[in-house]
Amino acid sequence: GFSQALQEELGPQIDEQSANYLERICSATTRMGDLIDSLLYLSRITRNEMNREKVNLSELAESVRNELQLAEPQRLVNWSITPGLEVWGDRQLLRAALTNLLGNAWKYSEKREIATISFGATTIEGETTYFVKDNGAGFDMKYAGKLFKAFQRLHGAHEFKGIGVGLATVQRIIQRHGGRVWATSQVDEGATFYFTLTNEVNTEIEQLRESYSPA
Repeated sequence: GFSQALQEELGPQIDEQSANYLERICSATTRMGDLIDSLLYLSRITRNEMNREKVNLSELAESVRNELQLAEPQRLVNWSITPGLEVWGDRQLLRAALTNLLGNAWKYSEKREIATISFGATTIEGETTYFVKDNGAGFDMKYAGKLFKAFQRLHGAHEFKGIGVGLATVQRIIQRHGGRVWATSQVDEGATFYFTLTNEVNTEIEQLRESYSPA
């Protein structure tokens, strides 16, 4: 704030080198503020009480897609969202997870003339597994261990903007739902992020229904 005040008050009186120093101070403090906000957000995700209900993941994905397209209507993106994917979970947390996953797919495919982004479900080892797939920049699998750690990035800030908390946020949300998240990719050939969600809540509800059924 003080740096910005100096910039505004002194204006053209500041020599080029001093102006550069002030610009760097402003940029660094803005980034520090963003990092602190991100840490607080991660903390809230870990600690806030969960409100479980039936959630249509497909509708959430459609909502996120609409927001992304409205923000950058000039982008050419082929979307594929499988309808009717319903789960039991915290709606706000699951929307945050999809916002990060689809947002990453959107961001890392921005250099494609026509991007493709898919959200759907498959079965892996007998377990329902959801996925977000894109045809973007991809990454080297030897660095996959860094993906879900806060402030770890596989691409430089000069290539793609970001702080490095999105996937850490996704992992914490999925873990709170009793699931797991992982990814597969090849450099310049896109990436696919997979996640599972526990069915414990679904089982509990079925048990409650049975207990209240007439004899």
